[in-house]
Amino acid sequence: MKPVPFDYVRAGSLEEALAALAEGGEDAKPIAGGQSLVPALSMRLVRPSLLVDLNRAGLDGATANGALRLGATVRQAVLGVDERAHPLVRAALPFVGHVVTRNQGTVGGSIAHADGAAELPLCLVALQGKVVVEGPAGRRELAADDFFVTHFLTALQPGELVVETVWPLPGEESSGFEELALRAGDFAQSMCAAVLTRDARGVVTEAGVAVGAVTDRPTRLSEVERLLVGSTGTDAAAEAGALAARLVDPAGSIHASPRYLRALTGTLVTRAIESAS
Repeated sequence: MKPVPFDYVRAGSLEEALAALAEGGEDAKPIAGGQSLVPALSMRLVRPSLLVDLNRAGLDGATANGALRLGATVRQAVLGVDERAHPLVRAALPFVGHVVTRNQGTVGGSIAHADGAAELPLCLVALQGKVVVEGPAGRRELAADDFFVTHFLTALQPGELVVETVWPLPGEESSGFEELALRAGDFAQSMCAAVLTRDARGVVTEAGVAVGAVTDRPTRLSEVERLLVGSTGTDAAAEAGALAARLVDPAGSIHASPRYLRALTGTLVTRAIESAS
């Protein structure tokens, strides 16, 4: 199957991109890496009348001044070798598709696509990062928790683009990432990102635990986080995993029953916390 016919604009700046999207209206789509959009076009799951290419729109910068600020078109492979990136992100990136898709896939594209089984959105939520968007009404910055709404749905307003993502720089915290997929590069059956901050005695003072694939969006488990605070992390890992298994309510699929996915999530949460200990 081939995509439906569409017009194409290569934007030379962010202003040009926003203007083209405004002119195209609801039937216009931005494209950069295209690793999610192109297959959807080929299967005619989306039928845009206009594609706006962002690759020359000046959104490929990366600066580290208090936080790592990544332009939307920074490639995932580039982030994977950036020593300024948080260890959680570098641990998760090998699970994102395959080498060839990471070479073209963009960080901003993954965030904007908002797949509930995507690794980068999960990491951004666990790290309490931010998403910078710009549109006809100007620029605004949203907490990752507020940006993701449900599968493939975000807080983006009509005509807005993800222009930047903001990631905390590595600090004293430790982190762990765990995922299970049927095959390397496949969508996750379940995954967990854990970030733990400890005091001088080794006691957890702040915790970020988020799960994906078994939820409709990257979801922080606040009850698990509260359980971990005051522990060493390791001593509460099994209990935290059991609690996580009770908290999630996956629909199940042809590959795994809801009961299996709940148990799997509990195991991955336990392992991620132990990795961060």
